[in-house]
Amino acid sequence: MDLIRAKQDDFRIIRDLYDDVIRNTPELEKHARWKIGSHPTDETIIDYIHNNNMYMCMEDSKLIGVMAILMKQDEDYHRIKWDLKSSENEVATLHIFAVASDFQGRGFGKKMIRMAWELAKSNGKIVFRLDTLASNIPAQKMYETLGFKLRGKQNLYAGNTGWSDFLYYERIL
Repeated sequence: MDLIRAKQDDFRIIRDLYDDVIRNTPELEKHARWKIGSHPTDETIIDYIHNNNMYMCMEDSKLIGVMAILMKQDEDYHRIKWDLKSSENEVATLHIFAVASDFQGRGFGKKMIRMAWELAKSNGKIVFRLDTLASNIPAQKMYETLGFKLRGKQNLYAGNTGWSDFLYYERIL
């Protein structure tokens, strides 16, 4: 499996993958609350691509999954009591992570996250962080299996969820 930085020309296939995940992942509405047109938005995807943060995982010319990998953390991450004290330039974060419905349940998600943290390490990062909705039990189980530790919770407003509890995870690299 290869991790490839997305280009502007990749927008449509990335958008199609998110739409596929939203339409075909059992109980996605219950767990992640993603909705076509509201999360992830076209603007969000385009912004991640434009800033060189969107990555595609390919295997034999098939798009397996997509994710945004940022070599920094968002402002809401600063309010969490992290286990590892780190400077801003030592942190990478994962966002809008998705595995195509045809490839779910076969270990590709775990491989993708391992690839993401290897990319972070190669960029000098010492810690990898992410957040998920408290309702997203399948994601939490996968992250914990990969060695991520729960470090905090915040109730935040998001357009697709309203006020919701978000859990913050950390993995020291």
